[in-house]
Amino acid sequence: MSDSKVLHLVIRRIADWSLWSFFTEVRVIGGEHVPQDGPIIVTATHHNMMIDPAILSSSFPHRRVLNYWAKASLFANPVLSWVLHASGNIPVDRKSKNRQDLFRGTIEALARGDAVALFPEGTSYTEPRIMQVKDGAAWAALEYTKWAAENGAKGPGVRIVPAAIVYTNKSKYRSSVIMTFGEPVSMDEYKEQFFSDLEGAPRAAAKRLTRTIERELVEATINAPDWDTLYSARMARDLLWEDERSIDLEEFVTISQTLVDLFSTTDATPNFSTVRRHLLGYYSLLQSTNLTNSVLSSLPLPPTLSPSHPTPLPSRLLTLSVLIRDTLAALTRLPFFLIPLLLHTPVYVMGRIGARLVEHEEETQAQNKAVFGLLSCMMIYPATFWVLWAMLWYTGFGALVAAFTVWAFAYYHNRLITDIYMNLKRVMAAWRVLVGVWAPRRWELSLSALSQYTTPLVPPESPWIDKNRANSISSISSGTLSGLPTQVTDEPPVKFVPRRRPSSRRIMRHLLRARGEAVKSLAEFLSTLEASGDEKNVISSIHLANRFGWVEENSPTSSTDDGTDGDSLSEAKGYRQAREVIAFLRARGAKIATLDRKIEGDWALSTDEEGTAGESEKDEEDLVWVPSSTGLKQED
Repeated sequence: MSDSKVLHLVIRRIADWSLWSFFTEVRVIGGEHVPQDGPIIVTATHHNMMIDPAILSSSFPHRRVLNYWAKASLFANPVLSWVLHASGNIPVDRKSKNRQDLFRGTIEALARGDAVALFPEGTSYTEPRIMQVKDGAAWAALEYTKWAAENGAKGPGVRIVPAAIVYTNKSKYRSSVIMTFGEPVSMDEYKEQFFSDLEGAPRAAAKRLTRTIERELVEATINAPDWDTLYSARMARDLLWEDERSIDLEEFVTISQTLVDLFSTTDATPNFSTVRRHLLGYYSLLQSTNLTNSVLSSLPLPPTLSPSHPTPLPSRLLTLSVLIRDTLAALTRLPFFLIPLLLHTPVYVMGRIGARLVEHEEETQAQNKAVFGLLSCMMIYPATFWVLWAMLWYTGFGALVAAFTVWAFAYYHNRLITDIYMNLKRVMAAWRVLVGVWAPRRWELSLSALSQYTTPLVPPESPWIDKNRANSISSISSGTLSGLPTQVTDEPPVKFVPRRRPSSRRIMRHLLRARGEAVKSLAEFLSTLEASGDEKNVISSIHLANRFGWVEENSPTSSTDDGTDGDSLSEAKGYRQAREVIAFLRARGAKIATLDRKIEGDWALSTDEEGTAGESEKDEEDLVWVPSSTGLKQED
């Protein structure tokens, strides 16, 4: 690597530290597909702003330096030009009508055997599926192939390496990342058509290559036809895998896409609409309260707690003592963690401020959290070092001790923060639930007031998405989403208005009731599917149907890609047996409860049949605590 790329190494090292602090894990899948040397163009998904190139560069196999595109006009200033080149950027003159000039910097980088990284979606956005894949990467690869043939360039030809970056929760602190690399795409299949003198042949070749890139990215990511389907699948996944860390990251995308496909099958069961409504309602209430199902399912609440009935003072004191005990137990490690926690408090405060600045832009929140936190660390660590060094009289040995102490604080903080963070969330949620279920019933939100919290918030539409391209992406993607409704419309985007977080004492009973309804309806839904027999099929993405089911080819339709390529695309639809899907989920750890089993250790719906008939509240569905000690079991 050239010495001029030293700034790139510095930036990559800083990105390493920042990502290590923000995410629990970055799992790389398919790293063996990335060539160790030779010219490659990496085409990556782009749904999380600056976090995407940071992850790509930081975790790229073989630690190869990646060159990113930048506007050619930025290189006019000599100082800025050096900074851009040193950090791994290459100029792209987008105003040029000659593609050889347009890709001159890219061709020079590939001729040296370098790796070029692009984001073919053209912008970062938050949508339920990949909305667009532009042709730039395909044109760059084919133009280099043509240049290499005309100039007799030696060595291997350029190959395109698809890279899908998927987040378990892209804006959440201490979540995880899965980066999957597909097999390299050779230009051999496309260059003959691209070199042809026939009118429109080069453009048709670039379009075909773009569809190949798009198909590879779609198959390695999670794609839903609309937000309701995606949210339903997420909620079902969180209920089936209550511990967020219990899903193998190697299987995360496949499991999630299987659930998306399942909830895209609107005729899966007679109660499909009811199931989805309960899942969406519970999902929305979790959004509104900033809680997660994982936290609710692990609350340290005593099994004797029953908010359905007046609780005598001794029982309340017992409940409080149990919660205080569990709170202290959760905080036992805090004294050892207190100094690193206090040291990093400004980091968390600044990260929270950064996220609030872009509350309506989910794809920007993680970026702001990471950048604001990183800037805070860059001020806190040197200041702490100088204070410690001053206490040691500015000696050489004192400098070593101060530097080691600062490093130890940072390392110790990162090693413990995940468990401490989760324990604190559980304790805070437990107290919120206790306040909510012990509050007088008259304090509850009315159904009309509750309605604003039972519809999930949908991120605002990105103005940078090409709607025409988005509308046609399902057919271009080899039928991956064929036959499913799309969310893209010509209606003007609705202004995003964040909801105020409701008081725990007013909404907690509704939340717990919604959880019971969601679990019960999901259990019925899966039980019905499992009992439906081998003749029941559900929709499947094409790539999953090829692995686990079958694909039905319908009559081909003509696609001209705006009247230029004249390719013929088949309307393919994928299917899987419902029983196979249930077995697939269970084999990967899903806790699928059957209809005759209750929710173990959870808040459930119950009708108080033995109560006093004269009490009006006895006619309503209420909440009871179903203890784990009753012997009820879940699926293994």
